[in-house]
Amino acid sequence: MPDIIQLLPDSVANQIAAGEVIQRPASAVKELLENGIDAGADDIKLIIKDAGKTLIQVIDNGCGMTETDSRMSFERHATSKIQTANDLFAIHTLGFRGEALASIAAIAKVELKSRRHEDETATLLLIEGSSVVKQESTAGNVGTSISIKNLFFNIPARRKFLKSNTTELRHVIEEFHRVALVRPEIKFSFFNDNRQLFVLSKGNLKQRIVALFGNSFNNKLIPVEQGTDVVSISGFIGKPEFARKTRGEQYFFVNGRFIKHHYLNHAIDNAFRELIPTDSFPTYFIYFKVDPKEIDINIHPTKTEINFQNNQVIYAMLSSAVKQALGKFNITPSLDFESESSFNISMPPKDKTFSQPEVKINPGYNPFETQKESPGNFQPQQRGSKPPENWQELYTTRELNVSPDMPAKMDIPDTEDTEGKYDEVAFHLQNDLLVTHVKSGLMVIHRQRALERIFYEDCLTSMESGKGLSQQTLFPVTLQLTAVDAEVLKGILDQLKALGFDIEDFGNNSFIVNGNPSELNNSDIKDVLDNIIENVKNNLNDIRIDKTASLARTMAVNMAFRQKTKLKGEEIKSLINRLFATKAPESSPDGKPVVRIISSEELEQKF
Repeated sequence: MPDIIQLLPDSVANQIAAGEVIQRPASAVKELLENGIDAGADDIKLIIKDAGKTLIQVIDNGCGMTETDSRMSFERHATSKIQTANDLFAIHTLGFRGEALASIAAIAKVELKSRRHEDETATLLLIEGSSVVKQESTAGNVGTSISIKNLFFNIPARRKFLKSNTTELRHVIEEFHRVALVRPEIKFSFFNDNRQLFVLSKGNLKQRIVALFGNSFNNKLIPVEQGTDVVSISGFIGKPEFARKTRGEQYFFVNGRFIKHHYLNHAIDNAFRELIPTDSFPTYFIYFKVDPKEIDINIHPTKTEINFQNNQVIYAMLSSAVKQALGKFNITPSLDFESESSFNISMPPKDKTFSQPEVKINPGYNPFETQKESPGNFQPQQRGSKPPENWQELYTTRELNVSPDMPAKMDIPDTEDTEGKYDEVAFHLQNDLLVTHVKSGLMVIHRQRALERIFYEDCLTSMESGKGLSQQTLFPVTLQLTAVDAEVLKGILDQLKALGFDIEDFGNNSFIVNGNPSELNNSDIKDVLDNIIENVKNNLNDIRIDKTASLARTMAVNMAFRQKTKLKGEEIKSLINRLFATKAPESSPDGKPVVRIISSEELEQKF
């Protein structure tokens, strides 16, 4: 039997390795931007087309490379960052594996132009699918310019599985945020399809955060600072009143590298406990400086996962630092022992005279004497006094309103009065339960879910017809969104218009809302749109979810949640009629039960 195990060709091996490092255009953007930072650049420009599918170009003014280094940089595991295994525990750079450029060259057409300060000419290198097509000297600026064209051109299956431009651009923007937040001292520029998205000037960290996420962040941030021999913690957290209903801007950085760490995220959530609602999430930008020997970043090709040797210590320090920051800026109750306002008493004038306090009494006062009531003033009825005239009218009720706060005792109406009307009785049992009589017993309806079902089908109908009822706002509402959220909102403007929103793109990631569905209050527009955007972002990558149905469901939940007015008899009957006019009145859009019938037999068994 012949041998069956053999080495893979380099071209196939490179494509397999590339799949671990380069998963989408955003992965290539991350690697190229980090290379520019490691090269010592202070001005980096990112240019993409078709969300990176057609072109990704990064231009930096860093140290540049020689002709030999330019060629060697595309070899697998060729790097200038480490030489021995021990160097893995003293890494201060962002890239060190030597896989990025080799992986990119295996699945794209790459053009590299690089020149050092001391060289007169630059090196031009053209590579397609790991094969060098051209290498020559050319004119060029100091630094490195690298262009990636037609990503996955030689792997059609991988290219076919890339998402829409909106989704891929959102991932690219997120990677750009993660890199730009690391180095506020570097100028970054970002262009998509010849349209400027960001131009970030050099500055401090807070200025960089505001430049990325909008001027509203200028008043939302609280500084965090904590330093020990184990770890140094710095950065900013958002004030509790600005916590969002969805997970927004939450960033951890360790030694200048973005990471994801659920354990540390729990530490911040614990610090914000009792300051924000359970369904809200804080904003934070937290930076750790740790001895590289105390961490392991070589556990995943993307380097976003990390292991700490002292997880529990860092958890406690982070939670303590956040609590201290919240208390320092008077977000939580605090005591100032250096200043006691109760002792700040001004001294009286020197010529001021004081008299002894006197106690005055009324010798003719009798507490048991019945007092005459003055017109318009109500006095408590004294024991033994004569009751007021027509007292029975104070205890008669013309209309019976059943509510949770009333006693269970009810007057039983006469049979002749209820004949022909008994089936129309409908009332609130609790805040969110409606009860009405049916032939087989009692029908209990969950009001919130019933409204969700009604609004859900109304939203679907509106989006199918393209005509939603809109109510113009008295004063237009201005929304300032992040770049990611702005791109998502632009992608669903037509659907939102069909639902009844009147939204105008004002540029620079800002929008003006001139109208909204009549079921919403003007004060709720920002919150509703935040929920819709977050829902769209969470479901963009799930092909099993109908995007139209998902948007209608989110909108229905938001509209139903805001219907808190207590309904009267006729309004309850109208809601019930609307519910049973829908296609599936028995369940809410997410499959939860809406209606329950308690039969007469079940009621009799209770007695």
